[in-house]
Amino acid sequence: MTPPNLPNDPALTSGTPFTGVVANRYRIEREIADGGMATVYLAHDLTRDVHVALKAPKPELVLQLGAARFAREIRIATRLQHPHIVPVLDTGVAGGVPYYVMPFVEGETLEERLARTGPLPMDDAISIASDVLEGLSYAHGLGFVHRDVKPSNVLLANGCALLADFGIARTADTTDTRNLTDAGFALGTAEYMSPEQAAGESHIDRRSDLYSLGCVLYEMLTGTPPFTAPTARAVMARHFVDPVASIRTHREALPLTLEAAVMKALAKIPDDRFADAASFRAALNDLTPREVAVSETRSVPRRPRIWMVLAVGGLVVAGAALIWRLQ
Repeated sequence: MTPPNLPNDPALTSGTPFTGVVANRYRIEREIADGGMATVYLAHDLTRDVHVALKAPKPELVLQLGAARFAREIRIATRLQHPHIVPVLDTGVAGGVPYYVMPFVEGETLEERLARTGPLPMDDAISIASDVLEGLSYAHGLGFVHRDVKPSNVLLANGCALLADFGIARTADTTDTRNLTDAGFALGTAEYMSPEQAAGESHIDRRSDLYSLGCVLYEMLTGTPPFTAPTARAVMARHFVDPVASIRTHREALPLTLEAAVMKALAKIPDDRFADAASFRAALNDLTPREVAVSETRSVPRRPRIWMVLAVGGLVVAGAALIWRLQ
């Protein structure tokens, strides 16, 4: 699939082009998700008579950063075909804004499930993390780093987890340094961002994704991300300097081996983390039957309602003036 030629169209200034019928094929029905960088629409594919999800960056972002960055996004997305990665069905441009089309997955995001139920049973958390790690292992093997692994980018359907939105992915070994960090942005979402990613470092490798998934697993087990604070900047600062509280302070029956795996994924220094997704997955699936039985004898606690607040004074996070969130 050849990515479209993406002009800097003056039509971008006139508002969203995603109404009515797009490309004489996709009838926009409603908006289903809206983030800082992108919007997702439910659309009806008139050719195949099925519902699909159409995703597009915000027009003002395309104007500010240039369409070439999003052409790269589409090239990345179309190359990734894996059972635990949401595939791309089609791409195009409407009113100067690039978009791509994905299957509409019947189910819920991990973010929605956590909001509905709070912390998950240990087996469910490990199963979801393992599925995501399979998808990451495949993507990393092709040289791509996701850079925005978070609960809203994990879809739960038909008993498995799928990783969505490689929209800010980039090749781990790329020599092209023209990316958003050069414009003063730290790509990603503060609560799930590795220290090196928060710093805006130009070279981010697969171990950054493993840190992000460690944050997601921590939240699945405890009901809250490892670090929270009133502002994105303060959260990023905590990733740099604060130790991670043990998951067993929230659920003391969780196995020590599981805690060790989570803490290794959340190491501040990349060299101290798992070397790859397969190693992380193996550690999660290395629990003994006795450890699982002991853990599941106690009920899952209610989701904590008190957010940890840290006053961070005078700390400037290098290379990050603004956090842009994807869906």
